[in-house]
Parts: sequence; C-alpha cells; structure tokens
Amino acid sequence: IGTQKWLDKINNPAAALTQKQQGYFNYLHGIIYSQKNLTEAEKYFKKALKFGLTMDYDVAMAKLSLAGIAMQKRRKREATTLLQEAKKLDKNNMLTEQIKMMQQQMKKI
Repeated sequence: IGTQKWLDKINNPAAALTQKQQGYFNYLHGIIYSQKNLTEAEKYFKKALKFGLTMDYDVAMAKLSLAGIAMQKRRKREATTLLQEAKKLDKNNMLTEQIKMMQQQMKKI
C-alpha cells in the first residue's frame, strides 16, 4: 500500500520521469499488480522492459514474472523463452531456485 501511494503521486510519468525511471515505475506497478491482476501486471512488466531497466537482475526478475504469468495463461512456449532469458541474465544465481521451481511446474503443463 505504501509503494502504491507514492506511485500514485506521479500523475504524468511520461513528462515527470526519465526513460529508465519510467521503466522502474512500470516495474514496481507490475510487482504490485502481480498480487491482484495478472493481466495488468503483464502489461506493466512488458512496458518496464520496453523502457529499460538498469540492472540485469531487475530485467531477469521482470522476465521471470512474465514467464509465470504466461505459464498461468497456458502459453508454454512463451514461458519457456522468458525463463531461458531470465536464466541468462541471472549472473549471480539469485533467482536459481525460482527458475528451477518454475521449470518443474512447467513439466506439469
């Protein structure tokens, strides 16, 4: 709720924020919406990737989230591609466990 309140104070992100900041603005919205509305979350994560994120970890996290959404929507090929991209970007192996779990879940689809 706190993060949402701060994000809501930005009325016109296109005018108020740089391109990278818009990327993170959408990334944070994606994280918030992944708790409530997957379709909205997907839209925000895709926008975040379009605007660009500075850290490889954040790009990997956004792609991992998109892979999870694609998986839940039964888009297995898209989910597989996104998972592979996330794995390549996860240079410090911080997402290894989540990626493995998702790969296991994909076998059930």
